[in-house]
Amino acid sequence: MELFRTLVYDPIYNVLVGLYDTVAFQDFGIAIILTTVILKFLLLPLSKKQIESQKGLQEIQPKIKELQKKHKDDKETQAREIMALYKREKINPFGGCLPLIVQLIFFIAIYRVLINIDNAEFAVEAGTLYPFIPNPEMINTLFLGIMDLTEPNIFLAVITAGAQYWQMKMMMKKRDAEKAEKTKKEAKEEKKSKKKAKKDDGAPEQPDFSEMMNKQMLYLFPALMLFIGITFGSGLVLYWLASTLFMIAQQWYIMRKAEK
Repeated sequence: MELFRTLVYDPIYNVLVGLYDTVAFQDFGIAIILTTVILKFLLLPLSKKQIESQKGLQEIQPKIKELQKKHKDDKETQAREIMALYKREKINPFGGCLPLIVQLIFFIAIYRVLINIDNAEFAVEAGTLYPFIPNPEMINTLFLGIMDLTEPNIFLAVITAGAQYWQMKMMMKKRDAEKAEKTKKEAKEEKKSKKKAKKDDGAPEQPDFSEMMNKQMLYLFPALMLFIGITFGSGLVLYWLASTLFMIAQQWYIMRKAEK
């Protein structure tokens, strides 16, 4: 816990207070947005790796399905062949986990900072500030003079949930577009092939659990953010909204660059 405070909590607290008292015009919401942008730029290499990993996993899904179908009666060989495919394509199936864990750590840190500021009745923790950070003594928690960031805000929660849905939808867009490019003839042949496989095997084709999970997360995660938004202070939601919008811009840039 002491390590978390020294390496994560204290730096974020100092950056937030420092920005609030200098370039954010003592607007706590602007300070949160600027802090979020700084954090996202620092985590840019990890975020880029996560996006590329997710994109790579989507692109090799057809090959994975082929291996699953080919070795459906031999799970050990199936797992071995899929791992070999990951190695050939230079894709780490767990490559997106580390960035998510790091983002969760910073999410918890921001939450603790906002809670502690609220519990201290908006007084700055002078003992936490670095010597070179100016002390404004008190924090005004209004954003643009109208939104109290210590209270839930339904409007902001809905916007954040919508942005989260948009971000996740972007990752699925390429795969859906590739499916739409199939000609009617290819679709008919695929349908006949599936019927034939079903007839020969005497059992229906196994569902694509990866695709099912992606579709569930497409709605569950925005719903979770909506719940957080109407339950916790809007300062935390503002941080997540700024982070999500940054990720949307980053994903668009990386996918656009890859297409070119």
